[in-house]
Amino acid sequence: MNQDLKSLFNKQNINENNFFLIAGPCVVEDQEMVMSISNKVAEICNRLQIPFIFKASYKKANRTSAGSFTGIGDIKALEFVHQAGKENNIPTTTDIHSPEEANIASNYVDVLQIPAFLCRQTDLLLAAAATNKIVNVKKGQFVSGPAMKFAVDKIKQAGNSRVWLTERGNSFGYQDLIVDYRNITWMKEHQVPVIMDCTHSLQQPNQTSGVTGGNPHLIETIAKAAIATGADGIFIETHPNPSKAKSDGANMLQLDLLEPLLEKLVILKKGVV
Repeated sequence: MNQDLKSLFNKQNINENNFFLIAGPCVVEDQEMVMSISNKVAEICNRLQIPFIFKASYKKANRTSAGSFTGIGDIKALEFVHQAGKENNIPTTTDIHSPEEANIASNYVDVLQIPAFLCRQTDLLLAAAATNKIVNVKKGQFVSGPAMKFAVDKIKQAGNSRVWLTERGNSFGYQDLIVDYRNITWMKEHQVPVIMDCTHSLQQPNQTSGVTGGNPHLIETIAKAAIATGADGIFIETHPNPSKAKSDGANMLQLDLLEPLLEKLVILKKGVV
């Protein structure tokens, strides 16, 4: 674990040889949900000594249908995410979609996440870099691991060396994704921490219903393979009742399944050389 990561997790009970976890609901639905999920996952990670970052989008800009839920209000949602981090002594992250949002969100979270669709947006990357926050760029579904070098370069050349990359699968036809685990190795060659998004990589986009589908029963498979191939971190969206989630419920992990999965991954990580 590099010094930047150690500093981020310095308030937690962690094992520096563990993977780190980014987890939480897809989007902020209400304060009670944010606090209950963050409290539960923080408790699990403290026991298993897994460094933990709480994630929740304060709004969703990339929706299939105009009628899809986008959020409860930007500042209100950001305040709830900030509260979850403060009460649990954990870092937090959220998505941003425009240069203006980088400045706003950076006042509330520790890590700014760039959605996969926006990984090539230069103005957005430079605005995120200018905040001096950690910038986690999700690899586009249309981009190779080696090509993510240019996203890393944009941020570093703007004076911010705190860059992470996240693998989330590549488009496979019109309604599916496939994970090429070579990308984990290739992106680590850019000398940055690399994370595996175990839930979005199982999406089935572009459904005729206007609601993205998914294969959550394969989350464990994706996560185990990521640990085995050297991912530094694991990203999992989770919800107490995914069938009632207001965004991306079809590919989220049910919250009560998270702890047994993490227990398996911790054991697996100990055996990875």
